[in-house]
Amino acid sequence: MSTTNTTVQNQAKTSTTTPAKPQKTYGKIVLTLYNCLLPENVFKETPSQADGLDVETETDLRILGCEMIQTAGILLKLPQVAMATGQIYLQRFYYSKSFVRYPMETMAMGSIYLASKVEEKPCRIRDVLNVFHHIKQVRAQKNISPLIVDQNYIELKNQVIKAERRILKELGFCVHVKHPHKLIVVYLQLLQYEKNRQLMQMAWNYMNDALRTDVFMRFPPETIACACIYLTARKISLPLPNNPHWFLLFKVTEEDIREVSIRILQLYKRPKVNPEELESKVDLLRKVYQANKHIQAQKDRESKAEEKKVESPTASTSKETNRRDSKKEKSPKTPPLSSKYHSSHKSKKEHRSRSPYERKREYSSSSSKRHKSRSRDRELDRSRERSRMEDKRGRGMSRKYDDYDRSKSSRDGRDDKRKH
Repeated sequence: MSTTNTTVQNQAKTSTTTPAKPQKTYGKIVLTLYNCLLPENVFKETPSQADGLDVETETDLRILGCEMIQTAGILLKLPQVAMATGQIYLQRFYYSKSFVRYPMETMAMGSIYLASKVEEKPCRIRDVLNVFHHIKQVRAQKNISPLIVDQNYIELKNQVIKAERRILKELGFCVHVKHPHKLIVVYLQLLQYEKNRQLMQMAWNYMNDALRTDVFMRFPPETIACACIYLTARKISLPLPNNPHWFLLFKVTEEDIREVSIRILQLYKRPKVNPEELESKVDLLRKVYQANKHIQAQKDRESKAEEKKVESPTASTSKETNRRDSKKEKSPKTPPLSSKYHSSHKSKKEHRSRSPYERKREYSSSSSKRHKSRSRDRELDRSRERSRMEDKRGRGMSRKYDDYDRSKSSRDGRDDKRKH
């Protein structure tokens, strides 16, 4: 007993004497499939509503954009997974950006173009542009004509590329989407209803229609799959196990299933979307936004100009005098010691105490000075060589002329002798 008491006391002493080290907290990023679900405060006021767009118009724009992506995917012969991915990208994007600032049609083209790459069924931008041009003509009941390749086409193509990059930026390059379509098949196999084609097809249809709502941003895919099966079973009057409830097997609550079902059924009660009215509303708000932006920019320019005017010349002169005074106040450099050994030893110590950046900067400045002095020496050497060559040339010419004069005088002397 005594030994145990002493050990306990020793442990207590050590625990009291050695203080606990504070634990460091590190920032971390966690990426899971459930990060795609948005918090509740995002749905209360979206960026579009902050720019003056009402809730009904925003919902209609979301539905219209998803319908365009679905139709374009069918014409481009993309798989249903790619169409669903494009619609989810569009929905997510407009929960962080506004319909007023970013046109819906351009972002829809960027969404399906990006989704086709992610789902490994890439299509050309030209095909995407042609398909959306065709959809617009059919919707407006115009004569169908091909898209002309001109400057407008090039600008639209660049806009789609920019839209794709913008979507990636807003999604944080997290482009993975877990679709509930496969879960429907698995759940029906577990419930032993996989041979019921009507049940499977209707549940699949409900799933595709749910892409136009916000349920994919609010609930996990397991809940959406159970809600689609639940709606289909009620529609065709098919009994499902209820003691216990079948959806408890998949860790889904009844409240979530009912909420998802209500949101999907509300989609069928909405009136048909009129694209022209929606475009006119958005264009009006876009003009207001651009006007406000222009006014704000003008105010900023005026305020900057006023700030520059307020700064008087006396203030600038006072700043200069302050700088001079601060330079004077600095301690003068101490003269070096007489002994060479001491001075070199001191300079080495100073060199070691400096940071690598300062050493590099000092070396670069000294090397630049050396380079300048070398270039100056080269220039002097060249000028000396030039003058030497000129002197040499001059001497050579004078010699030539002297030889010529001598030969001429000798010739003249010979001629005179002959005459005599």
